[in-house]
Amino acid sequence: MRDFSYFRANSPDDARQRAAQSGAMLLAGGTTLLDLAKCGVAEPQSVIDISHLASLSQIKADADGVTIGALAKMEDVAGSPGIRANYPAISQSLLLAASPQLRNMATIGGNLLQRTRCPYFRDPGTFFACNKRNPGSGCSAIGGVTRNHAVLGTSQACIAAYPGDLAVALVALEATIDLGDRKVTADDFFVVPGNTPERETLLERGEMVMAVNVPASPVARNSTYLKVRDRQSYEFAAASAAVGLELEADGKTVRDIRVALGGVATKPWRVRSIEKALIGKVLDAGTVDAASRLAIDGAVAHGGNRYKIELAPRVVARAILTMGGLA
Repeated sequence: MRDFSYFRANSPDDARQRAAQSGAMLLAGGTTLLDLAKCGVAEPQSVIDISHLASLSQIKADADGVTIGALAKMEDVAGSPGIRANYPAISQSLLLAASPQLRNMATIGGNLLQRTRCPYFRDPGTFFACNKRNPGSGCSAIGGVTRNHAVLGTSQACIAAYPGDLAVALVALEATIDLGDRKVTADDFFVVPGNTPERETLLERGEMVMAVNVPASPVARNSTYLKVRDRQSYEFAAASAAVGLELEADGKTVRDIRVALGGVATKPWRVRSIEKALIGKVLDAGTVDAASRLAIDGAVAHGGNRYKIELAPRVVARAILTMGGLA
């Protein structure tokens, strides 16, 4: 870890101005930055501490939705009675992430901006070829050990999976990300690698995540986050699904549904084809199973991650059937 300058921001505007400088990085909970600095991926010239900016740590809810400050702690958001009652997928996604110790330190903004857990990306001493770290150098993962890599949204430049849970729920519930001078949908905020895998979000230099806005809706109130992983705790998803469901008065016909996948794609993956296939249909196991197969349209396996193509539709189907009271 190399030497760096330390600044304590006086306000969000001060933080954004300092963050616009070359080599500057923001420090909130530190759970991501410290990891990246220790493994030699992040080498900031200056660190801007925003952890004390109380205005960015609030959770505000009204009839239209909830605004979650970027510095709100993951554990505080997960345990908020309003979040648990009206946005259960958000609470569940946070509680299934990391550990209690990390959740009490990590912030919402930092969680959204976490970098991939691809071991080739995080080991620059062993693997020089990584287009996320060194654009144009190649992708060591292709042809390597790929069990935890993506099958959706990949390119010849990168197959690293997005590791987060919260963002999957936010994409499903059509949240927006407040960047200060503009707002973007959570779905648009994250980008697929294409030929520029070093760019993972729409965030520009001098911008910072200020808050997350989630609209209130029946699908948000009746939502869930299902995560399948190799062990019960402190593990990233092999595949996950965030599902919100609203049924008609008959309790059987789908009025509205939202579906997003995690663990299998290079970004949180909204599956509108499943939604379109189910809206207006009577919910039953056969219909859900057929629609859930659409989850892996366009999937490309690379050796050890082939199992995700079978796993993802099953995770989606189970989440939908659970919300419909059929599982």
